[in-house]
Amino acid sequence: MNLPNHRKYTTQFGGRELVIETGKLAKQASGSVTVRYGDTLVLVTAEMSDGASPVPFLPLTVEYEERHYAIGKIPGSFMRREGRPGVQGTLNARIVDRQIRPLFPKGLRNEVQVIVTVLSADQVNDPAPLAAIGASAALSISDIPWGGPTACCGVGYVDGQYVANPSMRVLHDGGSQLELTVAGSKDAVLMVEAAANELSEDVMVGAIEFAQAQLAPVVDLIERMRAEIGSEKRGFTPASQVSSEVAAKVERAVAARLRDALLTGGKHERAVALKALRDEMVAGFVPDVEADGAKQQVDELKAAFDKAEQAAMRRLVLQENLRTDGRRSDQVRPIWIETGVLPMAHGSAVFTRGETQVLGVATLGTGRDNRLVDDLGLDNSEEFMLHYNFPPFSTGEVKRLRGTGRRELGHGNLARRALLDVMPSQEEFPYVVRVVGETLESNGSSSMATVCAGCLALMDAGVPLRAPVAGIAMGLVMDGADYRILTDILGSEDALGDMDFKVTGTAEGVTALQMDIKIGGITAAIMREALAQARAGRLHILEQMKGALPAPRAEISARAPRILQVKIPTDKIGTVIGPGGKQIRELEAMGATVEVQEDGTVRIYSEDSHAAQAVKAQIEAITATAELGKEYDGVVAKITEFGAFITLFPGTDGLLHISQIAEERVENVEDFLKQGDHVKVKVNGIDERGKIDLVRPELEGKIAPRGPRRSGERRGNDRGGRGGDRGPRRDRF
Repeated sequence: MNLPNHRKYTTQFGGRELVIETGKLAKQASGSVTVRYGDTLVLVTAEMSDGASPVPFLPLTVEYEERHYAIGKIPGSFMRREGRPGVQGTLNARIVDRQIRPLFPKGLRNEVQVIVTVLSADQVNDPAPLAAIGASAALSISDIPWGGPTACCGVGYVDGQYVANPSMRVLHDGGSQLELTVAGSKDAVLMVEAAANELSEDVMVGAIEFAQAQLAPVVDLIERMRAEIGSEKRGFTPASQVSSEVAAKVERAVAARLRDALLTGGKHERAVALKALRDEMVAGFVPDVEADGAKQQVDELKAAFDKAEQAAMRRLVLQENLRTDGRRSDQVRPIWIETGVLPMAHGSAVFTRGETQVLGVATLGTGRDNRLVDDLGLDNSEEFMLHYNFPPFSTGEVKRLRGTGRRELGHGNLARRALLDVMPSQEEFPYVVRVVGETLESNGSSSMATVCAGCLALMDAGVPLRAPVAGIAMGLVMDGADYRILTDILGSEDALGDMDFKVTGTAEGVTALQMDIKIGGITAAIMREALAQARAGRLHILEQMKGALPAPRAEISARAPRILQVKIPTDKIGTVIGPGGKQIRELEAMGATVEVQEDGTVRIYSEDSHAAQAVKAQIEAITATAELGKEYDGVVAKITEFGAFITLFPGTDGLLHISQIAEERVENVEDFLKQGDHVKVKVNGIDERGKIDLVRPELEGKIAPRGPRRSGERRGNDRGGRGGDRGPRRDRF
């Protein structure tokens, strides 16, 4: 094999070997690596266009491609090939994007594309951290300007101990109280994503510090790769920068009035005041906007005004502890809540915090409404869904309505993870649940408002949540050693600040966390302070929610389907279904839908609670099993010369022998019993073939025990001559 540029690098990562190879696959890409951990293998490539794009931002795209051959599976779609990335693939792409985006140089406008292809997935080791590591390695050895390397690590919390890169099975089966993903360099955390089981803030900070320690050997490995085989970084023409002279000139022109404009009440009113000040400044410097070179001057002046606005906002926060809407750093905006707002919905609530408003709507469905999952993970279906919508009118804009974007999927997933820990199990509450968060107004942290609105909508629908959950977004403004943490950030504070830190949880602890850092890094002390301040804000919001709806409704919505659940022996599944599905059709004709699962769980769906109860009773009757020593109210099904067959419940008969019918000697059974008579009997014996012997409990001790069975006598037969307690039929269904 002639591969002169092939290189293989290994290191220990979380106690196991991590292997990065380059120079073997996709060699024409600017940067190309494979990353292997266990039997999970990903290919990551990085490429950059030659020319700059006209867009005023870095045109970076990260694509995450899942191939079903990676788990030896043919796609389940009609075309039997992979289509657009699924939800989990899109979320994994966001993890990679959020790790690498902050480290590209300012002013880079060339298109950059990173493509992750999952080639092999052992369903033990999560491909997502490997994709992020691969992106870091591919960019580091490529000619693309980038300030890495970085690495990514998963962390679990099992039996009070942190676990590096826990297996997917441990996370799936609930063996870990934490599912944390951390990306960063050796010195700085860049991205955090977590779901937790009401863990304390100290445990969460400890997990992030633990992850940081795991990243060091991987970052060292990629640095060695870059030093040994890395390409020289390509030069580029930065987007036009504001000169210091223009910046100073604009600062002098607007300084006296910029503070008042920033403190204008209301998002849109503030925007109008700032725009008026900016336009006045531009007109003062460029009277004729049609003159040659005027456009370039105007663009530079506007960019300088934006920098002056950011600096002024940061001075307000750091020097005066004053924010643009008049709040102090630790204050939450005013909240108002209304529940039960949609008459036809199963549960609904409006949650408004300042100028951010979300309508949460909960719908309860049956088992047939679950979402089928066709990706490389362990889940085949999803019984709790949360969908987040962000229409353009929520920010007073006009945009085309397109399909669900990555931002919507990411925000919806964060809100779902926030609520998932307090949702009842399927055994407790066998509904498929969908929550929709409709963003009606947005000025900061609509995802956290979705958590609050979604929680209230679930409670309004009567879902028995273990505890209410609230969410809050925290910000940071930092200048050297001077910093201030902001509670419940505005959209402008998110854009102009140094951190976006979203925390959700109950009164007891954290259920989800998401953090993106826009600076070199923050200390553990700052992180602890931010989490403590977030807890205070979260408890305040929970009190407001409690005032609107103290607990889940005692009854589910009258419009929701009624679901009853019964567990039957697996060998009775065929009895419930019947030959060719005959029995289940008869059950459904009673006014309910019946769903039988492989483990013997039977769910009965109906909008008529009486019909559901009747179907449940019938299922319990036809699947009942006779118990030794138990008494039954039976019905005489058949008279024979040696006794009577008594139906204990549908499909199961026992034999009441002639010697057990009366205290005196019985010559003719029909002198004592008639077909259709009701008689109390007790199960006296069940032989190895399942045949049942009965006695009359009121005669016990008054008649002699039964002797040996007579030749040719049949005990416990059903009406057709087969064993009364029958096993499942083998009919197809």
